Amino acid sequence: MAKTRTSVDPADRLHQLPPYLFAEIDRKKQEATSRGVDLIDLSIGDPDLPTPAPIIEALRKAAGDPRHHRYPSYGGMIEFREAVGRWFEWRFRISLDPEKEILTLIGSKEGIAHLPIAYLNPGEVSLVPSPGYPVYGGATILAGGGVQEIPLTADRGFLPDLKSLKPGKNAKILFLNYPNNPTSAVCPREFLAEAVAFCREHHLLLASDQAYSEIYFGTPPPSVLEVPGGKDVSIEFHSLSKSFNMTGWRLGFAVGNADLINGLRAVKTNIDSGAFEVVQAAGITALESQDKLVGEVRETYRKRRDALAEGLQKLGLAFELPPATFYLWVKVPPGQDSASFTTLLLEKAGIVTTPGNGFGTHGEGYIRFALTKEISRIEEAVHRISTILG
Repeated sequence: MAKTRTSVDPADRLHQLPPYLFAEIDRKKQEATSRGVDLIDLSIGDPDLPTPAPIIEALRKAAGDPRHHRYPSYGGMIEFREAVGRWFEWRFRISLDPEKEILTLIGSKEGIAHLPIAYLNPGEVSLVPSPGYPVYGGATILAGGGVQEIPLTADRGFLPDLKSLKPGKNAKILFLNYPNNPTSAVCPREFLAEAVAFCREHHLLLASDQAYSEIYFGTPPPSVLEVPGGKDVSIEFHSLSKSFNMTGWRLGFAVGNADLINGLRAVKTNIDSGAFEVVQAAGITALESQDKLVGEVRETYRKRRDALAEGLQKLGLAFELPPATFYLWVKVPPGQDSASFTTLLLEKAGIVTTPGNGFGTHGEGYIRFALTKEISRIEEAVHRISTILG
């Protein structure tokens, strides 16, 4: 029987999208699982640690209040935005107006994906780090824009060379992400000052993705809003997902220039109905308890990082010890590329990692390990890799 085909073709922009990296990884995992393979999944950055009990209790309590089950405010509960303001002042010593400079998000990914819709006209361009989080480019394409990749290379500590970067006349958004996914690099405040000056010179919106700002192992990473003039050109995205093990809860926030925030708010008002108030109420507890809750999370990732780093180093694999995030960005062995080494680890060792080329052209030659399994499984993964590499 012939396959039925719809007479309606998808928009051309869908054909411009590369396959979403993590959807393809899921497909390969399912195939391996169906064969009975004992997988050790070190691919997607989804914490295996439980959400802290005080946050769950706040959720339970809020769920019992009927007021929270109606449509939420498009911009988020004022109580949550005020909690964000207190947290931001405690963490970065920056005062924000909860009404105008803070916007609640259904996870930071949602806000990042909606930003190009708010600010790109057809044919305008986003400057996107490569390697980088795939949503920056994907959202730009869906908004009808173009993508200009910015190389992040090891010799520069995975910081873009803004001095030699020549944005085209249609460039409008610069995406930055530090602590960085996938490379785990951090940037000094001096680099953020350079980025702010660059955006002023070229009339760009600076979109700073700070999803990993609280997963660090040394000096706390800075905010672009700490830089003089940073608030004039910037929107910064934060997430509760990684810091509090709340990936499935979908809660984050954007902060920054009031006019830029207002543009993003306009898109959200027309597309979504805001974050569930029960989750926002739990988010208030999370933000107000960070100094008690996040330190233990960091220490867990530090121990896992050290265990994996020690094992991979003994096997001769090259990488920089990450100062932040819960990833290791590892060079593939000679004779391999990102896809072939990822496939080898999956098919011969039952280990799921992420190929670097899925993060952009300049991710080729690397794979990413996520520290989202307990140490015993990480050590088992190292043992399995040793049987392949000899």
